[in-house]
Amino acid sequence: MLRKIVEDTAVELLRIAATELPVEYVEEIDKFMKSMEGEVGKAQLKNILEDADMARSGSRPMCQDTGIIAFKLEVGDKFPLRSELKEILVEATKKATEQVPLRPNAVDMFKGNTGNNIGLNGHVPIIYWKLVKGSELNIVALPKGGGSTNIAAHRMLKPGLGIKGVKQFVIEALAKAGSLGCPPYFVGVGVGGGEDLCMKLAKDALLKPFKVRSSDPKVAAIEQELLSKLNELKIGAMGLGEGPSVLDVHFEFASRHPASLPVGVVISCWALRHAKATISADGSVSIDTTA
Repeated sequence: MLRKIVEDTAVELLRIAATELPVEYVEEIDKFMKSMEGEVGKAQLKNILEDADMARSGSRPMCQDTGIIAFKLEVGDKFPLRSELKEILVEATKKATEQVPLRPNAVDMFKGNTGNNIGLNGHVPIIYWKLVKGSELNIVALPKGGGSTNIAAHRMLKPGLGIKGVKQFVIEALAKAGSLGCPPYFVGVGVGGGEDLCMKLAKDALLKPFKVRSSDPKVAAIEQELLSKLNELKIGAMGLGEGPSVLDVHFEFASRHPASLPVGVVISCWALRHAKATISADGSVSIDTTA
């Protein structure tokens, strides 16, 4: 019974993520559209809003690229089925691919597209795990398209460059991205750890609450500064130079080796697709409708 509940919930989260742009993003884009003067940028934002509305009302994906499938899990140490969760999420991905539907996007290097969004070597769907105390399973579906994935950036900076160097690299990364990932963008920045952890931190940062600055005043000031400077690049909606270039920026930091300063930048298009749910051991489910 619980197994089916987890599977059905994962399918529903993938459907929501693909078809329902979070209301707070819709409201922010609408605010920009109503306040801006440029007709070109206004037309692009209007197209985005119309697309989001048709996707929600018709329960159809808002973009033909429904992304490579990923799940972020926080698993309670007393939640049942811990050893079965990967298998359950694989089955949920197969079902969602057929039912939503989702475009098959898992491509094996040698055998081509698998046709069901499941990788042949066990790595896709991508699953990020965190074991926590308790008896609940928190699950986030996070499908991410190829356009925004292709403009992610990573660099091992010289430690002496410090936070000034970090900020400069982020600006350079967005300037290079230009229109390639369908702006306006959401930007996550991970700093520290190692060459692998900084990219994971950047993806974690992408999911932080919209327009909520860090509780650390120093980090909050950096986020706000970068949000302003990135919009000064004038990339604009869909890269046409008018309207917002970036809707939000978040940072996540980790300690680093004295000789290293790893920085990762993960970028999402205007459709930062995600959906969240909490499943209790007794089978009760709470889906976060604000996501």
